[in-house]
Amino acid sequence: MPILVLGARTRHGRPSRVLEDRLRKALPLLDAAPDPVPAPIVVSGHGEARAMADWLVGHGVDKHAILQEPRARSTNENLENARAMLPDTRKWTVVTSDFHVWRTRLWAWHLGIPADVVGARTAWPGIVGAVFRECLALPHSALRIAWRRAQPATRE
Repeated sequence: MPILVLGARTRHGRPSRVLEDRLRKALPLLDAAPDPVPAPIVVSGHGEARAMADWLVGHGVDKHAILQEPRARSTNENLENARAMLPDTRKWTVVTSDFHVWRTRLWAWHLGIPADVVGARTAWPGIVGAVFRECLALPHSALRIAWRRAQPATRE
């Protein structure tokens, strides 16, 4: 089962604390894969994918197992673009932050992407701002999804 690590802020080309926590959470998931051939790990995010891949390689992950998706700017784009890279994937393991799990699950459901969403613990004091932001972002995403679902299907 491929692993998708969602991007977050970088600083000077290096993962921020939140992003590093996500990457650390993904490491044991790679080791736990039952297949003899490791599943790919997709790192996704505009401006973050490269820093994420470099961090993983620096922590022992084979560079050939890492797929970079450098265009996504939002949760839904992370999911959509990863699915486009590996369209035959039946189920994903998505790694994000604990405060971001519900929004990630909501988008995965809306997009029809079967996913186990794993949340990395967010340290204090970063959790305060993150939860505040999420209190605004989750309803915003829910309204966007409701709007999309209310639109009539386009005909070709």
